[in-house]
Amino acid sequence: MTAISTNDAPPAVGPYAQARVVNGLLFVSGQLPVDPKTGAFNSDDMVVQTEQCLANIAAIAKAAGTGIEKTVKTTVLVTDLSRFSEMNEVYGKAFSAPFPARACYEVSALPLGAKIEIEAVIALS
Repeated sequence: MTAISTNDAPPAVGPYAQARVVNGLLFVSGQLPVDPKTGAFNSDDMVVQTEQCLANIAAIAKAAGTGIEKTVKTTVLVTDLSRFSEMNEVYGKAFSAPFPARACYEVSALPLGAKIEIEAVIALS
């Protein structure tokens, strides 16, 4: 197993890795909408937060030598499922057919007050 880390995504703030590689797959830890340049959220808006989560995942994928287009599965956590369509529109622009498998759950809260968190499993080849 190999740990993956890049300065182009927010650093892990606890006892976990940004991502790990095992058996040809990249397991990306849940990404909050934190801008790695500022260490803060750029917006409270669901659309902007979704874009940032996906940008963080793309940066980690690049650091591992792959790309977000090779995503196999994602898990999306949102604090307000009534905003699903906004998230889904942005999410749909990040991927193309065949789309990754996905689960989406509403949760009562996310770290730092985020509205969304996305984790991913990405193929290396």
